[in-house]
Amino acid sequence: MTKRNIRVRLEGSAEARPVALLVQEASKYDSIIYIQAGGRRVNAKSIMGMMSLGINTGEELEVSADGIDEKAAVEGIDGFLSGKGA
Repeated sequence: MTKRNIRVRLEGSAEARPVALLVQEASKYDSIIYIQAGGRRVNAKSIMGMMSLGINTGEELEVSADGIDEKAAVEGIDGFLSGKGA
């Protein structure tokens, strides 16, 4: 399992479009990916779960991935949330 704390650097990050793009990014990987924020942990591939988190710019999240491409998954999510892959 690979884990990393990531600071969200996207504008409008709680809106539907950025969340949908984040779910698309997570869905590229075979690994199981979870994002934890505010004491809640959701599957990063679930649009409803991700919308329920209400992620905000500047917030720190914990991303964890478990599977054959877990390191690439965490890197991809990190790149997206930090604004490098958006």
